Amino acid sequence: MKILYFAHIKSKVNRSQDEFMFSEPITVAELKSHLGKTYPNIQGESYQIAVNEEFVKDDETIHNTDVVALIPPVSGG
Repeated sequence: MKILYFAHIKSKVNRSQDEFMFSEPITVAELKSHLGKTYPNIQGESYQIAVNEEFVKDDETIHNTDVVALIPPVSGG
């Protein structure tokens, strides 16, 4: 699956995207855990997950063919 990083998450992982392959579909919560182990400096960061351009909850399933975006909260004015 393709993972896209934005804003301060992008800066913390020092990349704009990653590619991960899993042996079976995983949940959003499992992906967050995997990312936290891969990039310990984003543990505890606040961000939403979008799969194929739609925001999802932690119990949603993600497949290797999906595009996942980590989107931090945005403030505007």
